[in-house]
Amino acid sequence: MSESVRTIVRCQDPGDHTGDVIVELPPNLLAGMEVGLGDSLTIELIDGAIVLRPISYGETKS
Repeated sequence: MSESVRTIVRCQDPGDHTGDVIVELPPNLLAGMEVGLGDSLTIELIDGAIVLRPISYGETKS
């Protein structure tokens, strides 16, 4: 998916007191990004929006 898609999701507290959150992404969004269970995503805050991008196999984080 090379185009931007905006969606609103809910953050859920897993109830384990870690401060982590669970964000359930819609299946059609994941399919459009060609990612699924076990795939990794980068997360960035850009101009007030949270941006997720898939990490390609073999890609290293700078």
